[in-house]
Amino acid sequence: MRGVKIGKHSHVARLVSMDDRNPRLIEIGDGVAITTGVMILCHQRDLSNYKPRMYAMHCPFKSGKVIIKDGAHIGIGAIIMPGVTIGEGAVIGAGAVVTKDIPPYTLAVGIPAKVIKKYS
Repeated sequence: MRGVKIGKHSHVARLVSMDDRNPRLIEIGDGVAITTGVMILCHQRDLSNYKPRMYAMHCPFKSGKVIIKDGAHIGIGAIIMPGVTIGEGAVIGAGAVVTKDIPPYTLAVGIPAKVIKKYS
């Protein structure tokens, strides 16, 4: 995708969706594996001031950079939300929703993604 920074020897599988509204906010390091069906988002609606009977589409967008560091692996169907950094060598399990930074050399799974293992 034009505007996305992708490092050497990284693999982006088919059916990966990267935010076409802000592709310049996505950085993928060297040797990263992004598997089928992953979504990488750099913007979302800011619902912090949402009120009943208000249309969500009238809420403003907020944006944030997504950085996936060298050697990370993103499992099938994971969703990476705006403003997240995935650390070097980290593994994101299939179907996880990453809403916060993931430290290097850890395994994170679930909705929202939580670290369940540290690699030495």
